Amino acid sequence: MSGKLKHTPERNKEGPMTEYEAVIGLETHIQLNTITKIFCGCKADSWEDPPNTNICPVCAGLPGVLPVLNEEAVRKGARLAAAMHAEVRLVSYFDRKNYFYPDLPKGFQISQFDQALGNGGYLDVPMPEGYVRRVNITKLHLEEDAGKTKIEGGQRLVDFNRCGVPLVEMVTEPDLRSADEAAQYLIRLRQLLRWLGISEADMEKGHLRCDANVSIRPVGSMYLNPKTEIKNVNSIEAVRAAAVMEIERQIALVEAGRRVESWTLDWDDAHNRLKKMRSKETEADYRYFREPDLLPVVVTAEWRDDIIQHLPELPLERRARFMEAYGLPEYDADILTADRPISEYFEAALAAYGGDPKVLSNWIMNEVLRMQNELGLSADALTLTPKHVAGVIKMVEAGTINVATGKALLVKVQESGTAPEAIVASEGLGQVSDDAALLAVIDGVLAAHPGEVVSYRDGKEGLFGWFMGQVMRETHGKADPGKTRALLQKALKGQ
Repeated sequence: MSGKLKHTPERNKEGPMTEYEAVIGLETHIQLNTITKIFCGCKADSWEDPPNTNICPVCAGLPGVLPVLNEEAVRKGARLAAAMHAEVRLVSYFDRKNYFYPDLPKGFQISQFDQALGNGGYLDVPMPEGYVRRVNITKLHLEEDAGKTKIEGGQRLVDFNRCGVPLVEMVTEPDLRSADEAAQYLIRLRQLLRWLGISEADMEKGHLRCDANVSIRPVGSMYLNPKTEIKNVNSIEAVRAAAVMEIERQIALVEAGRRVESWTLDWDDAHNRLKKMRSKETEADYRYFREPDLLPVVVTAEWRDDIIQHLPELPLERRARFMEAYGLPEYDADILTADRPISEYFEAALAAYGGDPKVLSNWIMNEVLRMQNELGLSADALTLTPKHVAGVIKMVEAGTINVATGKALLVKVQESGTAPEAIVASEGLGQVSDDAALLAVIDGVLAAHPGEVVSYRDGKEGLFGWFMGQVMRETHGKADPGKTRALLQKALKGQ
């Protein structure tokens, strides 16, 4: 969806057509993949546990209990802040966010407000159209998750298992200008979270949750109109679809002479529709004050600097380097940096291969990624090592084996763990390149199919591919394709 939207003439038949742009900000809740919860020793990932079986007095909010901060949650939160170009504060505080909801047993949430762990930051998001959208960060703070509720048989049931799971809440400025831009931001954020190893970022399991704040304004305007907040979207495509629907709804309201009200909207994924939930809260409604049961979070400059210095090369930086240093097309660079293991697999294979990066890119994208997806493994879990892939390509380029044998060889290496050179030697997979041997096979094929030979010579040249297939079958795919093609053409012409 483009950033500029025109109303239809049917909506307003008088006056010039108005162009609108969307103004979107996203609130993301990121579940950190720590072993235990943020303020107690209960395990953090309770996705498959029976309801209310992974709780203790602390996360269940019983009177008199005291929270103890999980250092690993602070470390992973700081790691994300550094990767988002945010300041990692040396002193930050936890606060109480007060609201009443069935899945919040204490009646408040321990969060961070005005002195959070992260300050500022941004993410530069490359768009498919070729431009880059800088998305600035308003808030980046640690907090505990609430529980979850579901309605069953007319009753509201509450599960506290998720209470106390460590989260980073990250809120963007209203910098996104379309539903497509919002989707691209989430794609790049999910990539970054997995790259850093701080979250599984699986929206279906609630590891990454997103609320979208949406408003519209005439193109060229600088002011912000009333916004609506869309909740309960559980996939990137749902965020895109819900934002598109809300943008269109707001345009229709404005053009009908009505005003957009600041509502919180619920996305009904089953029916692809938005429903009003309640009027939107403001920060004043939460009555924040300092959490009295937790000390300030104090980190040293050395601890912060160590976090920054040990950040890996980030995905968008590596993507740019793959295009610049290796001359890869943008498409290839995107695919090869989609996750960290495959990008490292590519570079390890390139070091062992030493040839054209584009040739290697094609093999990895077409063969290795297909194998990886079929087996459900990450690149670093494959038996087929980068060195194996490099060895297969070298044999193809040397004429030892042909491309078809090379592709089959990758599968054999993955299944057996045996080096490709050893498999070629033991199974006699070497390419047939000897002219005499190839001519013997070709003569046999032509002799066995005289009718097809006559048809070819009478002008049915489409049969050539069929003859090539017959020769390849007789040689078990080992015939040198280039030599076979040249010799077969001569033989069919009777030369």
